[in-house]
Amino acid sequence: MEERLTAVSSGERGVFAAGIAERLMSWHEALPEDEQAPFTVSLRPLLNSVWEGVLGDSTAFSAVKRGVAEYMLSEYCHNDGQDGPDDADESAAAAALYAAHAHLFRCQEFAVWTSRRAVEAVDQHLQYLAEQEEDELPDPDEALVSELQWQLRDLDLIASYSKDLRYSSLGLSIDTSIRLRVELRTPLSSRE
Repeated sequence: MEERLTAVSSGERGVFAAGIAERLMSWHEALPEDEQAPFTVSLRPLLNSVWEGVLGDSTAFSAVKRGVAEYMLSEYCHNDGQDGPDDADESAAAAALYAAHAHLFRCQEFAVWTSRRAVEAVDQHLQYLAEQEEDELPDPDEALVSELQWQLRDLDLIASYSKDLRYSSLGLSIDTSIRLRVELRTPLSSRE
């Protein structure tokens, strides 16, 4: 995955990271309310701004920058190890923050880390199901391979829009942004 992400433009990596973060956030938002982490849910506006930015709205940069700054100044950004709040380490929260960084800084590492968080989320979900003593547990290897295959399909879809996305951080026309929202955000946001 890392080689593939290195080979694509920063615009494509930004869309890839946003798609993974969106999927994880949607899964988190679908949990019963008492199981949702408030910090994770509070990152929804930041993720929406990331989407606007990666799909060509250059004015979204300020909102993404502000959202990352709020996180950096919060109690959730710390070096206290196990003694500090761990809400930012929840998979959807971490992926949303990585996607924001991928958009702001345009380097491959944040997209790679977003990809890894999705794989970790699958593993954590399988552990949760095992703890619940579910009768029909998915095969762990198949579930992890399925996630990676999904990410490769995401990259294939994104690659078909590489011409539009190559310079998306500089801003795209409103019509192009709207088209990309329909043709990319919707399919990348779900596994259906």
